[in-house]
Amino acid sequence: MRLILIRHGQTDSNVQHLLDTQAPGAPLNELGLQQARDLVERIADEPIEALYTSHLTRAKQTAEPLAGKLGLTPTVLEGLAEISAGDDEMSPDWTRYVAVLESWAPDNLDTGLPGGETAREFLARYSSAVQEIEAAGHAVAALVSHGAAVRVFGLTVDPSLDIDVAQPLQNTEWIVLEGSTADGWKVVRWAGADVVAHEA
Repeated sequence: MRLILIRHGQTDSNVQHLLDTQAPGAPLNELGLQQARDLVERIADEPIEALYTSHLTRAKQTAEPLAGKLGLTPTVLEGLAEISAGDDEMSPDWTRYVAVLESWAPDNLDTGLPGGETAREFLARYSSAVQEIEAAGHAVAALVSHGAAVRVFGLTVDPSLDIDVAQPLQNTEWIVLEGSTADGWKVVRWAGADVVAHEA
């Protein structure tokens, strides 16, 4: 299948550089609401058959204009939420959060922020949500999620992806995966660029 993972629109927490990872989270600000409306045309070439969103306010708001245009009712999946910042929730200092996420590797799945979640825990719940989407049987589905979650998931399911390609996503940018959990995923688009075929 073709799976499109979209980062939500801008919030004031983004502007203030706050680690806002827990529900309900900040709503979209005025620019974020406009980004959500603009997304409808920017992603119009994708034949989206189903739409999913995390349970955080900003993700649900981002999905609304697209859902209206496509005549779809978004399905809310809590597993698509942002990676928990734990004790660093709402901190303006991202140093420890970024360091922990960048340390995650196949041989280092059980580290996490104090009070947060480990790589193993995050991947289990995010992968479960993706498998639920797959089970619905659509050829093309989109989900609205969160920057760190989308980036970590994309890098994990396609380990051949060049880290330099996988730059942090801006608000309402997206990545595209093709494949399945059973057969493996390939990242074919990251933000505005197609991903050149790469060796496994």
